[in-house]
Amino acid sequence: MSLATARHILVSTEAQANELKTAIEKGASFAELAQQHSSCPSGQQGGDLGSFGPGEMVPEFDSVVFSAPVNEVQGPVRTQFGYHLIEVTSRA
Repeated sequence: MSLATARHILVSTEAQANELKTAIEKGASFAELAQQHSSCPSGQQGGDLGSFGPGEMVPEFDSVVFSAPVNEVQGPVRTQFGYHLIEVTSRA
């Protein structure tokens, strides 16, 4: 079974997600932005979700985590929770 580790930032609007993604692309710290802006409890750990397997996250999130390049910020990805920026930190 494949496992991935990822971190994310969850916000309520696509516009905010795009603003944060731009900031990250310009060199802002993903972890710091997660702590400041993410509405997910994982924000306090810099957005770190730990490791998980396929099917453990909602489908929209899952499909990005198990297909996107590692260490590249993806998104915004819309789920029932809001808009996510997702960075896959490893996949095995």
